[in-house]
Amino acid sequence: KCIGCNYCVELAPQQFQMSKKDGKSVLLHATDKKGFHTIKSPDHSIFENAVKAKEACPVKIISVKEK
Repeated sequence: KCIGCNYCVELAPQQFQMSKKDGKSVLLHATDKKGFHTIKSPDHSIFENAVKAKEACPVKIISVKEK
């Protein structure tokens, strides 16, 4: 689970923000399916930033897949 370290927000602010409710990261513009939040984008820079956020996440909760 997210520990609220803010790394993902710093590395990919167009995709993540910190929740004012619980202080944890929220994936912006995401769809929720069975507890998994996903986004799809043709913009490769978004993919690159998501990979950076994934690599920086200390609890390894972020998963990134390229299609």
